[in-house]
Amino acid sequence: MKSLVLIAAMAFLSVSVQAQDIAQGKAKYASCVACHGAQGQGGVGPKLQGQKAEAIVKKLTAYKNKQQVGPQSALMWGMAGGLAPADIANIAAYTATLK
Repeated sequence: MKSLVLIAAMAFLSVSVQAQDIAQGKAKYASCVACHGAQGQGGVGPKLQGQKAEAIVKKLTAYKNKQQVGPQSALMWGMAGGLAPADIANIAAYTATLK
């Protein structure tokens, strides 16, 4: 019985943390809207809809480290430069929900 309670508590905590991460990512994404669109549909910047969180983390981390990823890397270096690893993870969690 204790095991079931522990498993249920861990599952609840995991869902709560994930929801919080997505909410924080949505707030941080506000600075991305001008180029990537409110729903990640793209515009000046590429489309983010349909991309997996892992791909976004990889790209934002590369930009943070001033690596060349695409034609607009220099612009993204400035955008990603001030992001903490948690910010990157949160933005990735949020953008993965965009359909």
